[in-house]
Amino acid sequence: MPQSYLDEVRQPGQTVNNLFAFLGIVVDTLEPDRAVLRLPFRPALTQGAGVVAGGVLATLLDETMAHAVLGGNQPGERTTTVDLSVSYLRAVKPGSDLSCEARVIKRGGRVLFVEATASSDNREVARATASFLLLA
Repeated sequence: MPQSYLDEVRQPGQTVNNLFAFLGIVVDTLEPDRAVLRLPFRPALTQGAGVVAGGVLATLLDETMAHAVLGGNQPGERTTTVDLSVSYLRAVKPGSDLSCEARVIKRGGRVLFVEATASSDNREVARATASFLLLA
């Protein structure tokens, strides 16, 4: 991913990442092998039982991990998620913003291992691990 993308995605009102714009995701920190993204609460993120949908959490976790990876990639390196495992620890109540932090644990020759935690109201609500493949 070009450095220009990483610079632009940090900007308020960015237009380089349509998913972030659609969901309202904000980049708080983006550095080599670490990222922190925030998702302000919106009622549209809740499912029928009135809590934030698990798929929304999984998306936030995956995107935060992907951006931790992107922040440490060399120019021209591309990656893709090949495995994602999410553990949901507690429901996210309506009105609660989400924050997610991810770290690259190991950069192998072609496979990267990443971990993330999502929090709401200073309580961990979900954890994830993922593998990313470095594309040639």
